[in-house]
Amino acid sequence: MLYEIHMLKNYPPVNLNRDESGAPKSCMFGGTTRGRVSSQCLKRSWRKSPVLEEMIGAEHLGIRTRKLPDLVADQLRATSVSEAYIEAVLPKLSGFGNKEGTENKKGNITAQVVFYAPEDIAAVANVVAEKLRGCETVKQVKALKAKELQEAVKGADSRPVTLDMALFGRMVTSNAFRDVEAAMQVAHAISTNKLNMESDYFTAMDDLLSGESMEEMGSAMIGDTDYNSSCYYIYASLDTDVLRENLKHSPDAEALIRKTIPALVRTMALTNPSGKQNSFAGNVLPSAILIECKEEKVPVSMVNAYVHAVRPAPENDYDLAKGSIQMLANQVDYIQDGFGLNVAKRLWFTQKPYEIHPKSEAVICASLPELVEEVAATLK
Repeated sequence: MLYEIHMLKNYPPVNLNRDESGAPKSCMFGGTTRGRVSSQCLKRSWRKSPVLEEMIGAEHLGIRTRKLPDLVADQLRATSVSEAYIEAVLPKLSGFGNKEGTENKKGNITAQVVFYAPEDIAAVANVVAEKLRGCETVKQVKALKAKELQEAVKGADSRPVTLDMALFGRMVTSNAFRDVEAAMQVAHAISTNKLNMESDYFTAMDDLLSGESMEEMGSAMIGDTDYNSSCYYIYASLDTDVLRENLKHSPDAEALIRKTIPALVRTMALTNPSGKQNSFAGNVLPSAILIECKEEKVPVSMVNAYVHAVRPAPENDYDLAKGSIQMLANQVDYIQDGFGLNVAKRLWFTQKPYEIHPKSEAVICASLPELVEEVAATLK
């Protein structure tokens, strides 16, 4: 089964995802500049969301880090390995994650950032502990080779992976860990409207300046922050067969899959990227959610609904979100009428002010909990 999730979120002034200059990311689409939030940013916000952790369980989520040596060291300490041995072996662990097994001369961190399941860390710790038991001196520990330690870690093909790894994939260059093909494809979110970039000029005042003299007038710091206000179209597709294949070594994989898709829909709806949120507090809920469940795996983004940028118009009460929702509903009808795709179930949810009357067959849900319940029912 293929699940496609389409979502519209209408943001106030925000800077959710910055480029190298600190400005909100953008792109060209339909001949106009649009706001953009990268797929990497979206996936991280979902993966690290407390909503997903609460619904799925922290034990089903991995960790992406360069600090593998520290994680392994913690497990070695728990088995009473001497601190001198641990300190001596840490540089060796920095060679994990690449085929050459080259130690990182810049410190006890790996050269690459790698996504780890708890079972991956345990497998490395077990191999290292076994090697340390064969050493009689610290000098012998220092003589160990990172490449040899890495090659001694076996069973990558049968080792369970975490749910987030199964969803978003993993690419590694070490045989100690296996590549994982992502079950989920996530598009860069783009604004349905033409981008209008703005800049906030701000000052930071010194509380101890009285302003009574020229020397004390003015601010302690002056700066500026770019931002924009846009309605974003978000699209992702999830192949349950690929997800099932990725989780085949995990206990209770089927039960986990049945929990995952409803949890993912709720997470996507209730989670926003964290960029500059302390400055802008742009935490919003979706104006509309469309979910299509397909047995015929033909993924289709509805992004071309916005090839012409949406503008606030009187027929939509000058409401950008309302216009964007109507364009999305129209695009669904165009695709269905023109291509006759086999959609097993189509689910809509919109906030109360917005009503849609799609021509294509659909279930209109009155609330997010109802939508999540309908999605769960398709998995039985």
